Amino acid sequence: MLKPQDVLLLLKIVARGPEPWSYSQLAWELGMSASEVHAGVRRTAESGLLHVDQGWGVPDARGLDEFLVHGVRYVWAARPGGLVMGIPTGAAAEPLASALPSTGDPPTVWPDPDGGLRGLSLEPLYKSVPVAARRDPVLHELLALVDGIRSGPDRVRDLAVRQLRKRLGTSGAGVLSQVRTLRGGGAASTSNTYQNGKEKRRLHR
Repeated sequence: MLKPQDVLLLLKIVARGPEPWSYSQLAWELGMSASEVHAGVRRTAESGLLHVDQGWGVPDARGLDEFLVHGVRYVWAARPGGLVMGIPTGAAAEPLASALPSTGDPPTVWPDPDGGLRGLSLEPLYKSVPVAARRDPVLHELLALVDGIRSGPDRVRDLAVRQLRKRLGTSGAGVLSQVRTLRGGGAASTSNTYQNGKEKRRLHR
């Protein structure tokens, strides 16, 4: 059975693009233990969301799309709570923040004493999400989009779905070009990497 940290793991692999990674490196970047990463890889592979073959692993873009768009908000629903200091997420974070008109409502944030924004508390998918998001702005955007889907009103959810699909390569835009553009590395020459599985990254043990 999938756990919420497995979504964090899959989104991290998407955010990294074609870069190889070790379990220990991924564990540090996610604020998790190496054993948690191993367990997450096993669960996501068993669920069909991660294809692993002879040490290579590729997220199933369409399966991940279906799960994030139609499943996460029911399995791990989130509702804003009280006012706290934290890190912006959902409609308060990019790429949604600049695409939506201001409503005057308090922003949604992951509770974090070191966060720089006061807003309505939104429980993250996993306890280490704030740490992982600080270490990777691309991952932060992916997590914020998922929060927009699982907690936002229809207008926010619809935009979050469109933006997420661009990044997963399930709406005609390849994940590599999205990730490299976000990281300032320019456009990629290969699109739909996770969808067609032509490029794979090694899962170093």
